[in-house]
Amino acid sequence: MSDSRNQFPKNSLGLPVNHQDPNLYLNRELSLLEFNRRVIAQAEDETLPLLERLRYLCIGASNLDEFFEVRISSQLAHRTHEAKSLSNSILHQISKRCHELVDMQYALLNRQILPKMAENGIHLLLYKDWTEKQQAWAKSYFDEQICPALTPIVLDPAHPFPKTANKSLNFIVSLAGKDAFGRGSAIAIVRAPRILPRIIKMPEELVENGIGFCLLSSLILANMSSLFPEREILGYAQFRVTRDSDLWVDEDEVKNLRQALKTSLQSRQFGTAVRLEISKSSPEHLVEFLMNEFKLDKDYVYRVDGPVNLVRLNQIFKFVTKPQFYFEPYEASLHPNAREDVSLFETLKKKDILLHHPYQSFRTVIDFIRDAADDPDVIVIKQTVYRVGEDSELMKALIDAANRGKEVIVIVEIKARFDEEQNIDWAQQLEKAGAQVIYGVMGLKTHAKLALVIRREQGGFHYYAHLGTGNYHGTTTKLYTDFGLLTAHPQIAREVNDVFVHITSITKPKKMEYLWLAPFTMHRNIIRGILNEVRIARQGRPAHIIAKMNSLIEESTIRALYLASSAGVKVDLIVRGACSLRPGVPGLSENIRVHSIIGRFLEHERIYYFRNDLKQNLYLSSADWMGRNLFRRIEVAFPILDPTLKRRVIEEGLRYYIKDNTNTWILQTDGAYKRRKIRRKQIRFGAQQYLASVYDANVQETVVPQTQENPSTKKEPVNKEKKPTIKTRPATIRKNSAKTVPAKPSTQADRPSAEQIPAAAETITALPVVNKDIEILPVTDSSST
Repeated sequence: MSDSRNQFPKNSLGLPVNHQDPNLYLNRELSLLEFNRRVIAQAEDETLPLLERLRYLCIGASNLDEFFEVRISSQLAHRTHEAKSLSNSILHQISKRCHELVDMQYALLNRQILPKMAENGIHLLLYKDWTEKQQAWAKSYFDEQICPALTPIVLDPAHPFPKTANKSLNFIVSLAGKDAFGRGSAIAIVRAPRILPRIIKMPEELVENGIGFCLLSSLILANMSSLFPEREILGYAQFRVTRDSDLWVDEDEVKNLRQALKTSLQSRQFGTAVRLEISKSSPEHLVEFLMNEFKLDKDYVYRVDGPVNLVRLNQIFKFVTKPQFYFEPYEASLHPNAREDVSLFETLKKKDILLHHPYQSFRTVIDFIRDAADDPDVIVIKQTVYRVGEDSELMKALIDAANRGKEVIVIVEIKARFDEEQNIDWAQQLEKAGAQVIYGVMGLKTHAKLALVIRREQGGFHYYAHLGTGNYHGTTTKLYTDFGLLTAHPQIAREVNDVFVHITSITKPKKMEYLWLAPFTMHRNIIRGILNEVRIARQGRPAHIIAKMNSLIEESTIRALYLASSAGVKVDLIVRGACSLRPGVPGLSENIRVHSIIGRFLEHERIYYFRNDLKQNLYLSSADWMGRNLFRRIEVAFPILDPTLKRRVIEEGLRYYIKDNTNTWILQTDGAYKRRKIRRKQIRFGAQQYLASVYDANVQETVVPQTQENPSTKKEPVNKEKKPTIKTRPATIRKNSAKTVPAKPSTQADRPSAEQIPAAAETITALPVVNKDIEILPVTDSSST
C-alpha cells in the first residue's frame, strides 16, 4: 500500500485524489496524543491553582494509560502482514510522541510542580532526602503496615515470574550471594498489593514548614534489604506494565451476554502487555529481563524520572484541603422552572425545559425520575443506562419505582468500557426489584441518552421525555458540559418511545420526523444538512455549519465538509479530542476552522448547527462524528424547536466558544495545535468562565428573575467582579429580514428536494464538485484513517 500510494494522481495542491491517502486525513492516534498534549500543557499554566495543575498532570497520565490499554493494543492486534510496514511506521511515530509526552510530564513534575508545592508547604519527600527521624518513622511504618502484605519471590524453575496485574506497582531486584539452599538465584520480584496506599502522610511533627508525604515505592525501596536477609542487593527498580484492557465477547456464540462479560472481566487484568514503565536509573540488564518477559521492544519501554504511576499523586488531594490550591467551589443553579412546589409534569405541559450542565443542576433530571416513581398516575418508566456511577440516586429511583409495581424498562449497556462491572451490578439490582433489563442490541452499543415517562391523564396516556448529550452520572454532570432537554412534545416523546420499542423488539424502526437514529438515519441526515449548505452557497447565499463534538473521524463526513468548504460554506468546528480533518488547505479546507477547548470542565456536548437560510436547524446528540457512533451504536440526535431555547444553545454552546480566547487551541494544517492568543486591545473572554459566572447559584438567588430563560441578558451581580460580556446577534433574527419562526426542523419542507439532493449513499458523488481535483467518494463504514 505504501508503494502504490505514490501512483495516485495529485491536484495542484499536492494532495492525492484517492480518499485513502493519509495526506487528506490526520492520523487518529496522533490527534489523540495532541489532545493529551493540550491537557498536560494546562499544568504549565501558572495562573491556575497549584494543585489543579497537578490534577491536569494526573489526568494526562490517566489518558495515556487508556490510550495504551485501548488504542495501542488495538493497533498491535490488528496489524496485517501486508500493512505491517505502514503500521510499524505509524506506530513508530506514535511511540516517539508518547515518549515526548512522558518526558514532558516528568519535567513539569520535577522542575515546576513539586518545587512550587514545596514553596507552599506541601512536601513530597523521597527516601534519599529523609532526616534521621523520618528514616526511623519510615522503618517502623514499613515493618508494621507494609511488610506483612509483601511476598518477595526469588525466580527459579519452582518460582516462575508472578502474574503482574495491569498498571500494578512492582519491583525487580538483582541479588548476589546464595540462597538458603546454596543456590545463586539472581532475580526477585516484589508485588505491591493494591490494598496498600500509594501516598502516605508523614506525622506533622516530622515535617517542618508544612505537610509531608512519601510514596509507597520510597518506603519499600528504602527497606528492600530487609526482604532479602543475608543477600546482597546489586540493583533494583520499580516498574509497571500496561496491558490490553479491551474486552472481547463473541456475541454470535454466547447465550447470556451478561454472564459472558463477567467471565471476560476476570481476565482483563492480565491481557497482553503493551507498555513497560520503569525507573530511569534501573540497571540495563533488569530492563532487558523485563522486556523479554513481557515480549516488548524498546519503543514500548518508558524509563521515567519519578514514580511509575503519576495518577496516584491525586491521593494528595484528600490530605490538602486549603482552598487556595484549588478552583473555587462551583454551585450549579437549579432551573427556575423546576421548583419543588410545582409539578414537573404540569410545567412540561406548558413549555420545554433546557438544562445546561454543569452550570445548571442535574437535580432536575433526578427529580424527573423520582417524581415519576412517586406519582401514582405514572405507569411506565423507560431509561437508557451507559454510565451512572457507583452511588446513583437516579438508579435508586428506578429500583424504587419497580418495587412499587410500575413497569420499569431499563436498557443497560454492559459493554461501556471500564464501567462493565458496575453496570452489571446495577442490572442485577434492577432485575431483583422487578424491572425489565435489556442489554441493548447484539453487535451494537446503546449510547443514546434517553428517559421516558408515560402517565395516565384524563383517560389517556401522556408522554414525557428527557433527551441528553451526556451520561446519567451524578458526578460527571458536575464536571462535563452537556445539554439536556425535558419535553412533553407529543411527537418527539412518542418517537423516543419508538426508539425503546425498536431496541427491545429489534424490529425495523418507524419512520421518524424529528429524531435522527443511528445506525439508520443519522449519518444520512448529517450529510444532507452539509450538502444543503453546499447548495445554498452555490446559489450565492450565506451558508454556515457549526458542529461541536468530542471527536471527528468518519471519512465520508470529512469529505462532505471538504466539499462544503470548497463551495464557500463557512465551517466552524469545536472538537475537543481527536480530529482527522485537515483544515486550512487552499482549495480544499480553507474555509474550515477547528477549535479545541481545554478548561476547568470537560467539553462533552454534541451540537449540529446548519444555518439553512436562517431557519437555523439545530440538533443535540450523544453521537460524535465517528464511524462507531454513526454505524455501530444506537444513537439519537434531537431538534431544539423553541426559539428561545434554540438561541440559548447557539449562544451558550457554540458562539461563546468560537469567541473564546482564553481556553482555545486552533488546529493547524500540519496537525499541530496552537493556543489562541489575546490580540492587542482584545478583551479576555472564556466561555466556561462566563457561563459559570452567569449561572452561579448565588447569583441566581439574588439577581436573576425566576422567569428568566436567556442567561445572556442577565444583570451583573452586585458587589461582584465585573465579568466580560459578549455581543451576539440574536440567533433567529437578522436586520432587514422577516421574523423567522422555526417550523419542524428536518421536515421535508426545510430540506432540498429529492432532485436536489439524492439518497444518502449517493449524495456526495451526485452533486457537482467545485474543485474537480477533489474526489469525494461514496459513504463508507469506516472510522479509522
